[in-house]
Amino acid sequence: MSMRDLERFGVPLLRGGLAFSFLYPPIAALIDPMSWVGYLPYFVRGIAPDEVLLHAFGVVEIVLALWLLSGVRVYIPAFLMAIILIAIVFLNPGNFAVLFRDLSIAAMALAVFVRDFKKSQSES
Repeated sequence: MSMRDLERFGVPLLRGGLAFSFLYPPIAALIDPMSWVGYLPYFVRGIAPDEVLLHAFGVVEIVLALWLLSGVRVYIPAFLMAIILIAIVFLNPGNFAVLFRDLSIAAMALAVFVRDFKKSQSES
């Protein structure tokens, strides 16, 4: 397999996997919001009803996933996704046994960020 093949298939796989990890939670939260509310940081709870906060964050997740899939300046949503994932892990230390996977997904996001940021710099 050539480097061109890796670019052609590997990069969309990375972006698709990353987008999926941001599309699944807001959809699942529509079906069972109580399973997801517990991941809201303690300092935002009570600002508005928990379900409103959860679904508002879900809109952010969907926007980032669709932006990433659009192929337009993907380094921006990739970087924001990495920050969000790292924040989720560190703001929920009691759930590390479940959330440790988010650090791997954050590494995927950072890989997309580095690749596309470098690519955007060479094009300008």
